[in-house]
Amino acid sequence: MPHGKTSYVCLPCRASYKQPHPGRYDHDHERICPRCTAPLIHVGSAFAPPRRRDVAAWRALSVLLHAGVRFHKSCCGGPGWRPRTWAEVRRRMAYARATGEPADRALLRSEL
Repeated sequence: MPHGKTSYVCLPCRASYKQPHPGRYDHDHERICPRCTAPLIHVGSAFAPPRRRDVAAWRALSVLLHAGVRFHKSCCGGPGWRPRTWAEVRRRMAYARATGEPADRALLRSEL
C-alpha cells in the first residue's frame, strides 16, 4: 500500500505542494520548488495553505515555520490550534519576550 501524501511549502513563491511522504531512507533528499528551485519546507499532512494573495497570512506562516512549528497530525486528530493572522503572531511573540517562554511554545498557545 503506498504511503500518503504530505505538504511542502515554498515561502518565496507562496505555494504549497502535496508530495509523497518521505520514506525511511529519504531524509537526506531535499525537495525543490518547481517554480523557483528553492528548497521546500516540509510542513506536515494537516496543513491548509492560505491564499497566495494573503501576504499577511504567509508572513505569519513564515514566522511559525522558522520557529519550528509544523502541522503534523496527532493520534487524536489534527495538529491543534495555530495562529493564522499576523496580529495573533505578534501578540504571542510579545508574550514570549515578556515571559521568557520559548517562541515555539508561545506560538502554540490558543489563549494568552
